[in-house]
Amino acid sequence: MSTAGAPVASVPAPSTRAAFLGLLTRDVFVTGRELGSFLAQVLLQPIFLLFVFGRVLGDLGYVQGDFDQVLLPGVIAFTGFLTALQNTALPLVIDFSYTKEIEDRLLAPLPTSLVAVEKIVFATARGLVAAVAMFPLGVLILGSVSLTWSAVPLVALGLLLGCLVGAALGLVLGTLVTASKINVVFAVVLTPLLFTGSTQFPWTRLDGLRWFQVVCAANPLTYASELVRGQMAPQVEAIPSWVCVAALVGFLVLLVAVGIRGFGRRAVD
Repeated sequence: MSTAGAPVASVPAPSTRAAFLGLLTRDVFVTGRELGSFLAQVLLQPIFLLFVFGRVLGDLGYVQGDFDQVLLPGVIAFTGFLTALQNTALPLVIDFSYTKEIEDRLLAPLPTSLVAVEKIVFATARGLVAAVAMFPLGVLILGSVSLTWSAVPLVALGLLLGCLVGAALGLVLGTLVTASKINVVFAVVLTPLLFTGSTQFPWTRLDGLRWFQVVCAANPLTYASELVRGQMAPQVEAIPSWVCVAALVGFLVLLVAVGIRGFGRRAVD
């Protein structure tokens, strides 16, 4: 029987939501297969920071007895922030420069901006996993972690915003920096981020070093550290929570706008 003129059945195109979730699920699946190596990679540095500064120096009497409770929230915030940053920046640099895997993602039925957003969401999830893993490690290394149930919501908000900002900063770096310069940029960026992010000290205690206090105030990690520390160590004076949240949201909006613009430019190139 002739089928001339018969309508040809068409396969419906996947929705934007389905395509976005498909990319995200693919990335999560790959992480699940490499979970051990991922945790070893992202937790080694903060574990040694916590052990040396929080345990060794404390046992030797070079720091005050409660310094470990000041340090731990900053290290937790730093772990999430740095993990999210690295897991956005490094894959983007590699994808745009060598593997060209990003071209497969750009062929998905998604606006280019949502491909960039998926990168941020996935890196944020990895940052949160790394940050949460630091809590039991903190108990193991320091002997205890000061965290009440009433503090959990703001601690979770601080970690979420910190990871989002870290991922957005990674998007900016990953789209602005070429592969040949990424090592230099990371060395120049990550060290100042660590030591000006109020991870080892309360920002409010820097009144005697006003210039350094101003420098730390320009680092988004400062507000994540202070928000988490203000809840986990309420006896330590910290930047008010609402100021930290407002600053982190401001950094997030700015970095996402710059990062998506850079991503779109690199995608066209």
